[in-house]
Amino acid sequence: MKKILCTICARGGSKGVENKNIKKINGKPLIAYTIEQAKKSNLFEHIVISTDSEEIMEISKEYGGEVFFKRSAEMASDTAGKLDVIKDAFKRSEEYYGEKYDYLIDLDATAPLRDVEDIILSFDQFVNDNNDNLITGMISRRSPYFNLVEVDKNQKVTLSKKIDNSVLRRQDVPKSYDMNASVYIWKRETILNENSLFLERTGLYVMPEERSIDIDTELDYKLVELIMKEKKAC
Repeated sequence: MKKILCTICARGGSKGVENKNIKKINGKPLIAYTIEQAKKSNLFEHIVISTDSEEIMEISKEYGGEVFFKRSAEMASDTAGKLDVIKDAFKRSEEYYGEKYDYLIDLDATAPLRDVEDIILSFDQFVNDNNDNLITGMISRRSPYFNLVEVDKNQKVTLSKKIDNSVLRRQDVPKSYDMNASVYIWKRETILNENSLFLERTGLYVMPEERSIDIDTELDYKLVELIMKEKKAC
C-alpha cells in the first residue's frame, strides 16, 4: 500500500488577519477544520503540522495534529517560499518517522471550505492521470484576455494576455482558473527534486467557487464564517 503524508503549514505571524490560523470561526480555531478534514479522509499515516508558534502547536495537538518540531525563524519569515516550507516538513517527517512516503498532500489551513471529498477525489485524479504534482483551483471570474490588466513602469495599461483581435467573446479564449490554495499533491521524487509548482505534468483539480475561498483578509474571514453558518443551518 502506498504511503501518504499530510502536512499543514501554519505560521504564527499574519498581516491580513491577525493570528488567522487559530482565530476562532464559529467557535473553533481555523486550523482545526483542516486537521479534522485530513483525519476524516482516512488517507494519511501522519498529519504533520509545521509552525513557528507555540500556541498553534498546542491547539493543533488538541485536534489531532502531530507536532514534533518547531519551524525555524528562517522558514517562518515573510520571504520564505511556501514550497521550501513544505519540502522542509516532508524531509523532517521522513527522518522523524523513519519512513519514505510515496506521496505528499499539503492542506492549507486558510481554506476550510473544502470538503473531505475534495481531498479524496483530487488524489484519485492525481493518481489516475499520473501527475507529478497537482494544484486546486476554480474557474476564474475574470479573464486575462478581457478583464485583467497590467501597468508597466511607464504607467502604460495593457491586458495581461493578448490574443487575436478577431476573438471577441470570452467563451472563445482559453479557460483560466484561480488557484485556491486548498490542496497540493506531489510524488516523493517531485517534492524532493523540483523547485517549481508548475511542471510538465502538473494536474489541476477544479473546485466550485463556494468551496474556494482562501482566507487572506478580514472580508474573506467574514465570508467564510457566513457560509459556514449557512451550511450548519441547513
